[in-house]
Amino acid sequence: MHHSPEVHPTLSGLDTGLLSAVVAGHARLTPAQGLQIFREMPTPELGRWADARCRAIHGDTYRTYVIDRNINYTNVCTAKCTFCAFRRDATDHDAYTLEYEQLLEKIQQLVDIGGTQILMQGGMNPNLPLDWYLELLAAIKSRFPQVHVHAFSPPEMIEFVNFFDPPGDSLYAKIRWVLAKLQAAGMDSLPGGGGEIFAGPVRRKIGLGKCDQTAWLTTMYAAHSLGMFTSATMMFGHIEGYADRVHHMDMVRRWQDRALHANTSEDREEGSVPFGHYKAFISWPFQRDNTPLGRVKDWGAQPTDSGEFPGDVVATLNGDGDPKAHPEFGRRLRTSGTVDYLRTQALSRLFIDNVYSIGASWVTMGPHVGQTALTYGANDMGSVMMEENVVSSAGTTYCLDEAVICRLIREAGYTPAQRNNVYDLLRLHTEPTSPDLAVSDWSTHRLKRLHAEKEPATAELSIEGAAPA
Repeated sequence: MHHSPEVHPTLSGLDTGLLSAVVAGHARLTPAQGLQIFREMPTPELGRWADARCRAIHGDTYRTYVIDRNINYTNVCTAKCTFCAFRRDATDHDAYTLEYEQLLEKIQQLVDIGGTQILMQGGMNPNLPLDWYLELLAAIKSRFPQVHVHAFSPPEMIEFVNFFDPPGDSLYAKIRWVLAKLQAAGMDSLPGGGGEIFAGPVRRKIGLGKCDQTAWLTTMYAAHSLGMFTSATMMFGHIEGYADRVHHMDMVRRWQDRALHANTSEDREEGSVPFGHYKAFISWPFQRDNTPLGRVKDWGAQPTDSGEFPGDVVATLNGDGDPKAHPEFGRRLRTSGTVDYLRTQALSRLFIDNVYSIGASWVTMGPHVGQTALTYGANDMGSVMMEENVVSSAGTTYCLDEAVICRLIREAGYTPAQRNNVYDLLRLHTEPTSPDLAVSDWSTHRLKRLHAEKEPATAELSIEGAAPA
């Protein structure tokens, strides 16, 4: 039977005995303790506790990365998320949907550099029938049976339910029907895209037309029930309060408990596949360039901005705050910098005790902040990405190849290791022939580009392991 660590709600979140027990996996933080730690603990100390927890789970030797490619099969989307610069309407001049052959060519390029998985996501395009997806997955699997297809996202699943009208007497049953069809055709796992912030007041402001918290979490639970391993994400540093971040982490932890419990439960159906669960949690700050939400003024920019940040006034640890509690809620941003990012990630490592991996977000924060994140609770540097079009649309364009990622991990004091989607280690880079150790002149190496995309021009960087996973 899966048992969660005990909580000790009467203790301060800063109690060193409690934190030592959390590091050892013997105690669990309450949301109130998590919020207290985030608000009050000095940054270096928070980093040390998160690093200790990471080492307790992952040891002192290896830190990982994956070689995959982010393929955005269409940019046509019915949602109107205020933080997105990627989406287009079907009638826009630069709207696109890739042909199967274009997609398969992209996968061939990935396989040629030793890649093991694709992250395939798109906008929510009402013009594509279910058979389009089933035939695409079948084509990928027949040509590349060895490639792990990490595809779609909970918001896409909810739109599939709306577009395809599957059988089922509940949302869970309908989602599970669609997922089972996709899985049979060749989909291996479901990424954690569209997590953003779960709390209703925030989500309703920033994710117009996107699924709510319950639909997102239910979709993931349906994927877990089919044996899939997934990831969970959080995008912070916009209109949310700090309590909203803790609530978001709490919901991931609760639903992870459910999946782990279902796997060991006596009432699990005889002969059913073992449940999957969340393998990773990745959080990253909102990127404001070219997005409607990015045009919102920063808190403190107006002479009348005084007192608590509106998001903090509205936010509750239950995610059920009153959006009318502050007149400027949703109309002011509190963007995130390096320290806020590292603190949030460190808290996630301490708080989400039942999720194996915490991913560093070098894609949005830059390589050296990503490297620093390895001392703030992260064990994984995410993806060597050939291509990414969503975050790059919002102005962030960092690109790392395998040698550079390995060097960053090694310079942080670890041995780099290539992993697959479920965090099995594929290659341990202990030899002189390792990608980073084989580079003789870094000044010329850094000028090489991993992959130059032709039309439509896009920046090459990643989001799983760093973003809309």
